Amino acid sequence: MVYFMAVALALGLGVPIAVIGAGLGQGRAVAAALESSARQPELAGRLQILMIIGLAFIESLVIFALLLGFLLLSHLPQTSDIISHLH
Repeated sequence: MVYFMAVALALGLGVPIAVIGAGLGQGRAVAAALESSARQPELAGRLQILMIIGLAFIESLVIFALLLGFLLLSHLPQTSDIISHLH
């Protein structure tokens, strides 16, 4: 029973923390790229390509966290099974 509680807690906290962290990271990456292109406009195209590659890597971490969440969710028992074991 403790295992299922830990899995539910990991799902409830792990995925949102990953999404919040990725959102903050993406915001900082875009802000830094915009600031750099404002300082050196001739490098704006190269900075944009590098920023998009970085954003793709950050987003892949969120997709991995979501995939892990779905995998953990498939291991949780049905609510009716838990209730029947309590009685």
